[in-house]
Amino acid sequence: MGKIRFVSYLRVSTDRQGRSGLGLDAQRQAVADYLNGGSWKLVQEVIEVESGGKNDRPQLQAAIEKCRAYGAKLVVAKIDRLTRDAAFLLNLRDAGIDFVAADMPDANRLTVGIMALVAEQEREAISQRTKAALAAAKAKGTQLGPYRDGRFVGRIGTKEDAQRATQGRTRRADAFARDIQPALLDADPESTASLSAIARCFNDKGVPTPSGRGTWTPMAVARLKVRLAVKG
Repeated sequence: MGKIRFVSYLRVSTDRQGRSGLGLDAQRQAVADYLNGGSWKLVQEVIEVESGGKNDRPQLQAAIEKCRAYGAKLVVAKIDRLTRDAAFLLNLRDAGIDFVAADMPDANRLTVGIMALVAEQEREAISQRTKAALAAAKAKGTQLGPYRDGRFVGRIGTKEDAQRATQGRTRRADAFARDIQPALLDADPESTASLSAIARCFNDKGVPTPSGRGTWTPMAVARLKVRLAVKG
């Protein structure tokens, strides 16, 4: 089993605290104590000087992007270093960002779990309404295509369907490339490294591949760079 990867996020509220390190050392120690032992790797430490009342913090966004790029978990010393907004925590969960607070490692899971339950109930209500609408349409003789129990389970086979499927794959590939871009910048900040060197760096740091399986190859890195270049 590979090492669990972490990105630590440390936040202080004033420039004075940031310059002096006041508060940062305590947070850094709390994270170190939490990570003590086991098979783990700290990919990067991100520091921000900003009020916790703001959720649009650039360094927090950078930490989240690093987590996506490296398939890492976000770790903070205390949950209030991350946010006091429950909706923000839920958005993190929905974005696939796993996080943990060193002082109360189970509290954030409980919070997100409760809110996820509420969201799940709403999704179920929407699903039931969708099934009812499909049933009503079917009763009127509308051709619904290959649906079963209110779910699309096959391909209609039209040219438009094929185009939509291709567009969906392209969007997912583009989103993956954007998520991996911070790792590419880390591996090749001057755009001078060879494709083989970047692939080795990706594999050493555990950067996930597009399929989630196997390892990075020079050709895969080349495709990544081409996609990012095309998308600007």
